[in-house]
Amino acid sequence: MATCIQTKPISQNPNRSQIDDPVYNYTKLYRPNFQDYESCLPFSQIRENTSDLCFLENDDQDFLWRIMKEEAKIDVEQEPILSSYYYSSILAHESLGRALASHLSMKLSDASLPSGSLFDLFLEVFTEDQEIMKCVRYDIVAVRERDPACISYVHCFLNFKGFLACQAHRAAHKLWSQNRKILALLIQNKVSEVFAVDIHPGAKIGRGILFDHATGVVIGETAVIGDNVSILHNVTLGGTGKACGDRHPKIGDGVLIGAGTCVLGNVKIGDGAKIGAGSVVIKGVPARTTAVGNPARLIGGKENPVKLDKIPSLTMDHTSHISQWSDYVI
Repeated sequence: MATCIQTKPISQNPNRSQIDDPVYNYTKLYRPNFQDYESCLPFSQIRENTSDLCFLENDDQDFLWRIMKEEAKIDVEQEPILSSYYYSSILAHESLGRALASHLSMKLSDASLPSGSLFDLFLEVFTEDQEIMKCVRYDIVAVRERDPACISYVHCFLNFKGFLACQAHRAAHKLWSQNRKILALLIQNKVSEVFAVDIHPGAKIGRGILFDHATGVVIGETAVIGDNVSILHNVTLGGTGKACGDRHPKIGDGVLIGAGTCVLGNVKIGDGAKIGAGSVVIKGVPARTTAVGNPARLIGGKENPVKLDKIPSLTMDHTSHISQWSDYVI
């Protein structure tokens, strides 16, 4: 099922730049043969490659799970030594939610916190909140689409700690919103110990999230992350001091944040923006622009920044336009 594309040009004025056209409105869907057309989807739903996402719009919510079970069977045929592991992790379960609850509980349990107790807790959350499960499915597909190292949905589910840390956070955030803060903070601590990802349970995270590699990611309590965001390792979305209140970054839809980046304070990173690796951002970044450096500055300058015509979190392009900022040559 292809994504809907309108048949009207973005701009009716041939002398007007598409980037400056208000009809553009950050919603352009990049297709090599359709650069003059506008997506009929809202920005948060735009995707670079729709082939793997068709079934997310299907009413059959178990379709992805059936695909994963078929992948698991193929893996076991190729590597019989994995049969027991795959059976307990995937094939023995009737739904994605039960499998995820089981897998997380095994990963995060210890002698004083048995896996059975964690399984009941996670299963309760995943069963009661189908919106969380919808986000889980979008996250799996996001990893599969954007990370060339991911060879299957099952590979993501079993082995990608960024994905697992994000789903554990979704459960912790649900508990936090129910004022079960002790349990939420316990899950945060276990995730930090096991996956080296520290996300405060108060943080709000959208769907279609990729934490690539994920080691060293730190996200503060009042941070907000939009849909279809890609964040690499050693990224901090933090505060600037010990003040309370709303003190952490707000990340828009479609944002790409490069490795080793710090975004500090209650600043807004606009939809479709890109933050170069190793940057330190302490001021807001406009939509569809690129910021890089320490302290970060906009490519093209503050008065006339270069505007991006593709969604960076989906293209995962970390280097375009950087040559305009730096004359460094190897």
